[in-house]
Amino acid sequence: MSKRSAALLLSGLAAVAACATKGQVDLLQGELRTLRVETARRDSARAAALAAIITLQQRIIDSVAAGRDALRALDVRVQGEFTDLQRQMLQVQELTGQSQTRLTQLKAQIDQREEQSTVAGVNPHPDTTARPGGVAAPSADQIYQSARSQQVRGALGTARMGYQELIKTYPTHSLVPDALFYIGESFGTEAPDSAIVYYAQVPAKFKASPRASTALFRMGRIEEGRRNSAAARGYYDRLIRDYPTSDDADLARDRLKNLRP
Repeated sequence: MSKRSAALLLSGLAAVAACATKGQVDLLQGELRTLRVETARRDSARAAALAAIITLQQRIIDSVAAGRDALRALDVRVQGEFTDLQRQMLQVQELTGQSQTRLTQLKAQIDQREEQSTVAGVNPHPDTTARPGGVAAPSADQIYQSARSQQVRGALGTARMGYQELIKTYPTHSLVPDALFYIGESFGTEAPDSAIVYYAQVPAKFKASPRASTALFRMGRIEEGRRNSAAARGYYDRLIRDYPTSDDADLARDRLKNLRP
């Protein structure tokens, strides 16, 4: 029975107490005690259920909080590991760049030493085998093609030796300006002073050569790379003046438009 029923029962007891017999009163009192026990039992069950719900809710909250903390710790750890990985990759890139730069410098030094030895008349790679008697010396074309092949493969020192041999053996050959041009190209930006020395000989000694205008343009680009605008402008102006209809002259005009004073 509910509390409302109990209240009605008590009211009924009060109403009939005056006219009820002793047996009837005892019966009503027994029912009242039973009602009280039942009500207390139900209240206890509801309280136990509510306590269980509260406990479960707290466990869920604790579990969510623990999961949030674990995710936060995982994120911090992953970020740290990612940062370490990036740092290691950067170090590897720096070491790789330093190694490449060092190799380039060493290669340039070796090529310069070979060039100096060749100019001085000393072959840094002497041929110890004697040429068989009666065998003709290689032609200018053969020497030139061999040197070009070496240059294309990246053997710049060997290529320069071939070009020098061509210039020495066939000083009046039509391939001499090409040999001078490619010696300059082989030095490139690694030894710009040496490159300009050989480039400059092409328009100076072989003004009619198709390589002359390109050599002047290359010298202008080298000086631009060294931020020597005055020297670059001088080469471009000379190129436009001496070879006004060449393709290199058009390139020089474009470079002059963007060249800082």
